Amino acid sequence: MKIKVERPKCISCGSCVAVCPQFFEMEDSGLAHLKNSKKDADGNEELEVQEPDCARDAAEVCPVQIIKVE
Repeated sequence: MKIKVERPKCISCGSCVAVCPQFFEMEDSGLAHLKNSKKDADGNEELEVQEPDCARDAAEVCPVQIIKVE
């Protein structure tokens, strides 16, 4: 499974970090970051995982709906 984050659209609310610190953290820039992820040329982040666990919860609580679990 993959967790995908459209990071340039992050509004720094921190809800993903609050519900899923296993995969998300806040960076010094104030934006949320998908831990151990790869960034593409547009700044989006992607992480291959076996079990998405709380990432689905993070996707649900994100107010701008920029987190996808596929």
